[in-house]
Amino acid sequence: FEAKTCARLTSGVCHCPCSLTMSSGVRVAAASMELFTQIKMKKDLRFVTYRIRDSSEIVADCTGPKSETWDDFVGHLPEDEPRYALVDIPYQDQEGMDRSKLVFVHWSPDGRTTARQRMLYASSKLAMKSALVGIMKEVQANDMEDLALEGIQKKLRG
Repeated sequence: FEAKTCARLTSGVCHCPCSLTMSSGVRVAAASMELFTQIKMKKDLRFVTYRIRDSSEIVADCTGPKSETWDDFVGHLPEDEPRYALVDIPYQDQEGMDRSKLVFVHWSPDGRTTARQRMLYASSKLAMKSALVGIMKEVQANDMEDLALEGIQKKLRG
């Protein structure tokens, strides 16, 4: 994925979410925003994972088509590196109607990542979440138990 020039660039300053940068110095790449729009509007992806490249930019890491499952998504998460992700999670609401919700996942496996990695992802999370306009639900996952689908679906119902 390559970043593209922002169409909203005026006077050398971009005022859109693709330029959001936190105190960590990490910014959200424009191509990352394109995939956000795709999963949110076209609804043709099950998930998009994001990583921080060169301690400076949040870029797309992996995508999964709509046919993939939650377990497929979890299988794409590295055991020893943090990731951000957007996942379209199917669930049934309180009336039993089939629904889905786009959820922000912050994966930071305890005991398998360096303190530097954890701090970089934690201090850059706000930049990523601020760019994802309209995403209300978040999952903070530090181990596989935190990624249990039934528990997440229960939170979506409530």
